[in-house]
Amino acid sequence: MPQPLKSKKELSPEQRKELLGALKVRFEKNMNRHKGIEWANTQAKLEANAEKLWSINEMEKTGGEPDVVGHDKKTGEYIFYDCSLESPKGRRSFCYDREALESRKEHKPADNATDMAAAMGIELLTEEQYRELQTFGNFDTKTSSWVKTPSVIRKLGGALFCDRRYDTVFVYHNGAESYYAARGFRGSLKV
Repeated sequence: MPQPLKSKKELSPEQRKELLGALKVRFEKNMNRHKGIEWANTQAKLEANAEKLWSINEMEKTGGEPDVVGHDKKTGEYIFYDCSLESPKGRRSFCYDREALESRKEHKPADNATDMAAAMGIELLTEEQYRELQTFGNFDTKTSSWVKTPSVIRKLGGALFCDRRYDTVFVYHNGAESYYAARGFRGSLKV
């Protein structure tokens, strides 16, 4: 009997083992990010959800270094953020969204943050989530990251990004069509 075709958003057994191993090492190395959370419970949730594990792998492949930062007691979901020290390398030089990308007449970036996040199955961090991330360490001291922008700002052509300078987290604005080699985006995922 022929094997059923695997969905595009599923990892091979080898990929799953390798990813889970990397996540466990990161989890154990950074216990300050997830006090009171046990790896075995997190791993069980990941193993039970192939599509979300695929999304975590996309975060990993693009340099995000995803890690557990919380547990939603109401839903039972574990919350992952990109925890790379700088904005993920594989997600830089993008404008904010498709509308911004299409508005550029020339020198278009390769992609945009909101579409790439959706394709990966993750959400852009909000400003509040970004500030929470910064309580775990000093992130984006040389780079910056787009954050989810309120629609009132986006309708006027702007978008928000954050970084950490002078031991302070800053929120800035830019035209949504702008892009820079040192600006990427960070994501979150509930599993």
